[in-house]
Amino acid sequence: MEILYTPFLLLFIIVSLLFLLRVLLFKTGLIYITKKWWRSIEDCFHVYQFFKVPEFNESMQENQLYHKVSIYLSSLASMEDSDYTNLFTGKKSNDIILHLDPNQVIDDYFLGARVSWINDDKSDTTCCRTLVLKVRRADKRRILRPYLQHIHITSDEVEQKKKGLNLYINIGSHEQNRRWRSVPFNHPSTFDTIVMDSDLKNKLKSDLESFLKTKQYYHRLGRAWKRSYLLYGPSGTGKSSFVAAMANFIGYDVYGIDLSRVLDDSDLKTLLLQTTSKSVILIEDLDRFLMDKSTGVSLSGVLNFMDGILNACCAEERVMVFTMNGKDHVDPAILRPGRIDVHIHFPLCDFAAFKTLANSYLGVKDHKLFPQVEEIFLTGASLSPAEIGELMLANRNSPSRALKSVITALQTDGDGRGSLNIRRQWTDSSSRKSTEDPGEHSGVFSKEGVHAMKDFRKLYGLLRFKSNKTSESFDMTPDRKDGQSYGS
Repeated sequence: MEILYTPFLLLFIIVSLLFLLRVLLFKTGLIYITKKWWRSIEDCFHVYQFFKVPEFNESMQENQLYHKVSIYLSSLASMEDSDYTNLFTGKKSNDIILHLDPNQVIDDYFLGARVSWINDDKSDTTCCRTLVLKVRRADKRRILRPYLQHIHITSDEVEQKKKGLNLYINIGSHEQNRRWRSVPFNHPSTFDTIVMDSDLKNKLKSDLESFLKTKQYYHRLGRAWKRSYLLYGPSGTGKSSFVAAMANFIGYDVYGIDLSRVLDDSDLKTLLLQTTSKSVILIEDLDRFLMDKSTGVSLSGVLNFMDGILNACCAEERVMVFTMNGKDHVDPAILRPGRIDVHIHFPLCDFAAFKTLANSYLGVKDHKLFPQVEEIFLTGASLSPAEIGELMLANRNSPSRALKSVITALQTDGDGRGSLNIRRQWTDSSSRKSTEDPGEHSGVFSKEGVHAMKDFRKLYGLLRFKSNKTSESFDMTPDRKDGQSYGS
């Protein structure tokens, strides 16, 4: 029996010793000392070359490569492994930026090779700070240039995500030197907050992500690296909010072109020339401007703006977005592939979208009044998400009152949109549109809907007047036209 117990005893002792050794190494920090010793021994068998990246050049001008390397190193997860790391707040209060302390080392890996960066802080007057790249000579020819290019690309991406976005608006032509005026773009809309079919939302996010990564592919095809979207549907269905979510998602500035301030086709081209890369170029209500002819821009000018020689040369790394209330009466030349890559329909609210709004505005996922609301939607009645959202916002302190106000509005205003004739139009329209634009929901925009919208505003004003008499208060917001602001 003693012979049988001896192997198990030895095994138990060995396992216990290994466990104690692991605890000793990791709990006491001996593992880091062991790693440093191993690095020192390993360095004895390799020849290294050092490359300095000074903060300033000989003319005391700022070295842009130093700036890019600093941003790149701050984004590395291995920055936290340094013995001393400085922590700073970024432009946003919740951003934390990491910087190497003087004479600290950080490791990085690229194409299977290990490189090291040293923050060499000098006190002389010629160069205050220098980052030193340590590379094995055996790896230098293979990785140096691709690695520096990788630093450029990564630092640009990090900086683009961290920088604040701007909204640019074209101003009068009397100020030829300054055609754009900018304000900070702080719109809170994201793909998580907009009301849209989840499958369609995921497809659009994938489309945008794919566009950001296909520069070389576009150039190989001989095409400008740009993407164009058409957003169409009644006012208040979330087109402007979608543009804001798109800009926040890809981190692009927004250039909103007001065609009423554009003198002629040449002036429109000048505006395009003065936009920058990594931007969303937006023209809202394009169909209204073309039908009313309230601008000096011609149809030919719009076509050249969308897909002309100037567009091909100057619209690199841009997303172009055009919004319309409907595309039935628009010249087919505007809608052809090449000018518009993706058509997205924004319909009136259905029951699924209503539940999303109720959850967002009221925090209600289910309610006893939901079956009644669903029944009304099944009759074909509908309102825009903006109209339903405003009713919920005004009565947010009482979910029951908010849902009752939506039911009343659907029964009053929705009946005009939910008649049998309109429902047939929806059915015919959905079957026709499903073959043209995948991912669209059924919907119709008609003159009857416009008149019903006006009647709804009157009803909504009456409801708000009555709600004022109750003990619970709510914010009073001035009436505004749907689709004219980024909040629609």
